[in-house]
Amino acid sequence: MSDPDRFARYASLADRTVVVTGGASGIGAEIVTAFAAQGARVGLVDLDAEAGQALADRLGDRVAFARADLRDIDALRAALADLAARQGPPTVLVNNAARDDRHDWRDVTPEYWDERMATNLRHMFFAIQATAPGMIAAGGGSIINLGSNSWWEASGNMPAYTTAKSAVHGLTRTMARDLGSHRIRVNTVVPGWVMTERQKALWATPEALEKHRQRQCLPDLIPPVYIARMVLFLASDDAAMCTAQNFFVEAGSV
Repeated sequence: MSDPDRFARYASLADRTVVVTGGASGIGAEIVTAFAAQGARVGLVDLDAEAGQALADRLGDRVAFARADLRDIDALRAALADLAARQGPPTVLVNNAARDDRHDWRDVTPEYWDERMATNLRHMFFAIQATAPGMIAAGGGSIINLGSNSWWEASGNMPAYTTAKSAVHGLTRTMARDLGSHRIRVNTVVPGWVMTERQKALWATPEALEKHRQRQCLPDLIPPVYIARMVLFLASDDAAMCTAQNFFVEAGSV
């Protein structure tokens, strides 16, 4: 694995204003930490007030936290407006928040289905809608949506989640077209099975890990830092000609 001290530094990210949804833990917290290390001003939105504020406090005064349940679009809009008032309108949006709870297709009710769409998809569009005007005024920006390779792999046991995540790619491509004339880039980062604390606690049994290793081309399990590194690249000026694309970080999983 790479030595973190040898990771790239992107001069264009210094002082850039970034918002990360679901930024209090897991992949989101890794993304927030990575942007802060680049000298960006970072706002994170999360339902977990204790973890979100603790992360902001640990990373310093250039990182701000706003609490919101992203299933409540009015609360999301208020949180984004609060962060913009404190830090300035963001020119980078990372739509990270999601929850991959397992569920049997036989047990899914219409109410559960709608709640899964609200948790894993709907807020992404409304976060774009809320932040894109500021990016237009600034002359450009970068929006990074987090997808999942679970539906590419035809994973089972979570049909509402994989359906929502497959729709992220459609959202990315249509918004890349609608916002491209304003020099706003929209891309999807597609993680494989990333070893967050949640995954390790709930599903990463020795048997499941061995089975998954056999599906990957690379033998190493994926730490969240590598998802953050791809997000940084897509937010930076180095990726100025990248839009409407999927960027896989999944160790060649098939």
